[in-house]
Amino acid sequence: MPTISSRFAVAVHLLAYMTWRRSEPVTSERVAGSVNTNPVVVRRIVGALRNAGLVSVQPGVGGGAQLARDPEGITLLDVYRAVEDDALFALHAQPPCGHCDVGGNIQGVLQEVFARASRAMEAELEGVTILQVFESVFARVRARCPQGAEEGALRRPA
Repeated sequence: MPTISSRFAVAVHLLAYMTWRRSEPVTSERVAGSVNTNPVVVRRIVGALRNAGLVSVQPGVGGGAQLARDPEGITLLDVYRAVEDDALFALHAQPPCGHCDVGGNIQGVLQEVFARASRAMEAELEGVTILQVFESVFARVRARCPQGAEEGALRRPA
């Protein structure tokens, strides 16, 4: 059974974190603490984001990753395309029986439905930017702690 990838969610998390810490490069270890994953996972995703031109990486002491573009110019569709290789939906692993009325026609029907669903998802992702995601995160922080909830007051992971 295929597994559902979390690369997209992690990539959005990384970019929202980088939006929060825009003035400095962030290390994979620091971001991994926020995501609660291994730094190797973060480095792989940062590599895909770098290849897509969404982040830049500075090696060495004091280095790390930073946004390569303004967060209002990065859509969730940009992120999705950067980190996800597989189609959203897959057809049968083995071709169905072509002699069966259902088996001989189901893939064509499913391809049309899957194409419409994929276009709808892409349209939705294209309408949301990393800055909007970050602002929504920050709005939740303010709602929980209205006094003193400034951008710098967001807690970093330990």
